[in-house]
Amino acid sequence: MAVLSNLWIPTIILILTTILTAYIYMTRKFKHWRKKGVIEMEPKPFVGNFGKCLLMKISPGQYFKKMYDYGKGLPYIGIYLFDRPTLVLRDPELIKRILIKDFNYFADRYSRAAIKDQLGNSNLFMIKNPDWKTVRSKLTPIFTSGRLKNMFVLMEEVGKDLDTYLESQLTQDKTCTLEMKEVCAKFTTDMIGTTAYGLKVNSLNNPDAEFRKCGKEIFTFSLRRSIEFVVMFFFPDLIDVFGFQLFAKESTKFLRNVFWDIINERIKSGQKRNDLIDLLVELKRSQENENASLDKNTFKFDGDNLVAQAAVFFTGGFETSSTTMSFALYELAVNTEVQNKLRFEIEEALQENDGKITYEMVTTLPYLDMVLSETMRLYPILPYLDRVALKDYKIPETNLEIEKGTVMLVPMLGLHYDEQYFSNPNVYDPERFSEENKKSLTPCVYMPFGEGPHICIGQRLGLLQSKLGIVHILSKYEVSVNKKTPIPVKLDPKAFLTSSIGGIYLDLKKI
Repeated sequence: MAVLSNLWIPTIILILTTILTAYIYMTRKFKHWRKKGVIEMEPKPFVGNFGKCLLMKISPGQYFKKMYDYGKGLPYIGIYLFDRPTLVLRDPELIKRILIKDFNYFADRYSRAAIKDQLGNSNLFMIKNPDWKTVRSKLTPIFTSGRLKNMFVLMEEVGKDLDTYLESQLTQDKTCTLEMKEVCAKFTTDMIGTTAYGLKVNSLNNPDAEFRKCGKEIFTFSLRRSIEFVVMFFFPDLIDVFGFQLFAKESTKFLRNVFWDIINERIKSGQKRNDLIDLLVELKRSQENENASLDKNTFKFDGDNLVAQAAVFFTGGFETSSTTMSFALYELAVNTEVQNKLRFEIEEALQENDGKITYEMVTTLPYLDMVLSETMRLYPILPYLDRVALKDYKIPETNLEIEKGTVMLVPMLGLHYDEQYFSNPNVYDPERFSEENKKSLTPCVYMPFGEGPHICIGQRLGLLQSKLGIVHILSKYEVSVNKKTPIPVKLDPKAFLTSSIGGIYLDLKKI
């Protein structure tokens, strides 16, 4: 007993010393902002200002909106992501400087994947400079208006598949109740499959389609996936310790195998489809020809570096467009006068075009564009932007010095709901984005695709997909709410992207 008693004392001392050391370490930077004369939110030991998000009581986007509201009247407020000093930006002029004018100081996102996660680290969304600049410039040509126009024939085939699928769901009274987020996700998964990879994915008509299963695994915000994203986006210093991956393990295996099969088949056959795979093959061949003259630090378009680009275009392409589509249909179901006005525009355009849905028709419907713009104001898919200072930076016209490594957050959800920029911000009003009203919008306030050099490279393709899907649905169906439709819609507190909890159930009635 005496021996045990003697062991307990040093053990307790060791535990207390460890806790105290951890406490001192994790709070050592607290009061960083106060010392600089910046108003800050009171942080908590070990979690900083991120506790509620860790407990998954609120999504990061909604929480950053609360911080934005807390700092009303201020250009910025200081917070802490765990122990990391972070500045939440509120002033559009300052946001413009960080995202555009002084981009070279803030050229990287804060988030990152594990070093061993090649697909996570090498893709266009996560990759750091100078490789980001190389990859961005090489991939940009895939989204020219000419290429999109050529893709549209393939896209319209998927639109017809959507018609077939919806028709198959109708009951005898020509109605059905569907979870529209899932329907839209199947539609956009098939769309990305055919336009980017030359694949007939067939998610709409095959419930066991592998691509759809893969997409669900990546973006189903289970407890584990939510923890992975939290660490990746807000505490990346720990990412290598846990080895979390941007794409779930099974998804990584599937994406690697399927995209290498496609790339190798395209190289072997010599087939040209003018799509993303063609561009990746061209980049691979071009570098192989220049191999002797390439600097050893040059980003190599080979191996997992190639697959990473294909993978991120798949995930980004289907998830963002499907979410925008489903939220737009939800708002149209709630706001029937907006739905009727949009349907009238679509029907009128179809009559003038002999019933044919074309690229020119879909891209020149002004009210449809207004509807989607207002939808993305209320529900920006990525509800915040993150940047990290690559070197020390002094905010112009102030004495505030930003040290290298400081995180900068732009809470888009806060900006999009600010009465200073949008009157009655909780009201769904597409007229905010009429040609006349758009002229009065404050720059760097409305940013559903981000802003500056990091602006979403696929925004035109994403919008085109969403518009085409809505045209197909509204030209044939009335959309309405039912008992399963949450009003107002509830956002998933576990999701780092804007996502509805429990889905979006709507009734469709054949016209």
